[in-house]
Amino acid sequence: MKKISTLIIACGLYATATAQSPVVINKDPEIAGMVTEVSADSLKAHVEKLVSFGTRNTLSSLTDKKRGIGAAGRWILSRFNSYAKTSGGRLTAKLDTSTYQPDGRRIDVPVLLTNVVATLKGSDPNDKRIFIISGHMDNMRTNVMDRTGDAPGANDDGSGTAAVMECARIMSKHNFPATIIFVAVCGEEQGLLGSGFMARNAKRDNWEIAAVLNNDIMGSNNSNETNIINNTQVRVFSEGLPVYELDAKKAATIRSMGLENESPSRQLARYVKETGERYVDNLQVMMIYRPDRFLRGGDHTPYQQQGYAAVRITEMNENFYHQHQDVRKENGIAYGDLVVYMDFEYLRKNTAMNLSNLANLAKSPSLPQEVNMLVAGLGNSTSLTWKAPATGKTKGYYVLMRETSSPVWQKKFFTAETNIKLPYSKDNYFFAVQSLSADGNEGLPVVPGVLRQPR
Repeated sequence: MKKISTLIIACGLYATATAQSPVVINKDPEIAGMVTEVSADSLKAHVEKLVSFGTRNTLSSLTDKKRGIGAAGRWILSRFNSYAKTSGGRLTAKLDTSTYQPDGRRIDVPVLLTNVVATLKGSDPNDKRIFIISGHMDNMRTNVMDRTGDAPGANDDGSGTAAVMECARIMSKHNFPATIIFVAVCGEEQGLLGSGFMARNAKRDNWEIAAVLNNDIMGSNNSNETNIINNTQVRVFSEGLPVYELDAKKAATIRSMGLENESPSRQLARYVKETGERYVDNLQVMMIYRPDRFLRGGDHTPYQQQGYAAVRITEMNENFYHQHQDVRKENGIAYGDLVVYMDFEYLRKNTAMNLSNLANLAKSPSLPQEVNMLVAGLGNSTSLTWKAPATGKTKGYYVLMRETSSPVWQKKFFTAETNIKLPYSKDNYFFAVQSLSADGNEGLPVVPGVLRQPR
């Protein structure tokens, strides 16, 4: 009988237990090196420059050279193009535009919406996967239609935009089998317009988007209701039941198998937590079982609506005095989204968490195919089978396992085969399978279907 290595996961520590001796799973040295390059000073410079445009309201000037959303977008494009010079031709950047008509609510004139998109082409021509990191460059004052007044937008969402730019700056110097897209979207405050435009076009053009990391409000460490500073935790929001094509039959299948907590976005959130905590010290990724904050939305939502795995990454405690507010003092309270209220060491950690996930995903093989749980009568063991991924060199697979009440995977069983039999009951545990590259980079987990066999 073939020996199986078991990986036990607890509190962000990873150790492989075998019959001989425990082995610590090492970080990928290339990814670890990239993480050390993430700079708080660089992030601060990005945010300060974004604030210098006065306002980045979607309805503000497109032509002014120094003020407004047009000037901000052209500057971001110039930074992407500067990174392209050291990418060996792999990184290209462009302005992606569309026209929106007045809607009587948040747009009162026809507006040219512009996303700034940088694409780091994958090195494997057979690997069609795309991984996206996004932040929104637009912002707002108390009145979303106010296009002329000063609106710093340092944290919302200068922080997410800066994180996207910093990841592009560092990752553009490296090769990845899969493609990574860095995007600063517009029109978020007007109703997720830029991300909606991009997600619809991706679906129309059959993009193989494997994961979307949306970063929005991720650089401040305190709440307006307490004096507690929290720069060691960050939230990742993910939907449970997938909204895309969830008809009655599919919903019934999910319910009958107890898979309400096993959506692709929820699997991505678990991956973000495990990988981020592996590479970034003194940072805990808190999984929040909601598509977004209570009754609110973000730029990951349009991707979910098109059937893609997408999550939102946000600071632990939002300060509502410092978002969607005119800069002012009122009753002794300072309002406004200013640079002074940000914590750039915290933003550095959150950006590094994004980078480590993007890099690990883009270096991984594609998903194992036809993953199934074999069912032939009753029993207290579990047999799984699958086929090799379509692209990427694998050295094996991890079969993941956790108790039904656990939010995270608790054990990983390594095997070089494409099948496994475990002495654990499918009644009591959830399972998934992920591909493993030659360098040890894990792909996203795949929850098994059911393959019934004759007794």
